[in-house]
Amino acid sequence: MQPVITEFRLQSPEPGYDHPREERRLAGNPKRTTWNHYTSASGEVVAGVWACERGSWRIAFGPHKDEYFYVLEGRCRVIDEHGYAAEAGPGDAMVIPANFKGVFEVVEPVKKHYVIVDRPA
Repeated sequence: MQPVITEFRLQSPEPGYDHPREERRLAGNPKRTTWNHYTSASGEVVAGVWACERGSWRIAFGPHKDEYFYVLEGRCRVIDEHGYAAEAGPGDAMVIPANFKGVFEVVEPVKKHYVIVDRPA
């Protein structure tokens, strides 16, 4: 089968909704909306659009999971377990590496493109 290019603008995936797990929440109970546009045949790579209301929660990435994201609107902050904070707004991009532990904070309602790579152990 010929690989097909995924063009986000030509798709209308059904959104998925969730909230941070209670034991991870630090501030608020923000609704998170995910429009997954792409999942690789192996399931190792997913990409799409994610939006979230204001709030913050603890995050802990597995040893084989990396996330790249590009902020379309709003503002977010990622704070590592040592207190270093990186902030991103429209036009900014960052990578959260494997084994990362810290906090994800939505400072202003945010919308971002994401690519997650979760390699098998």
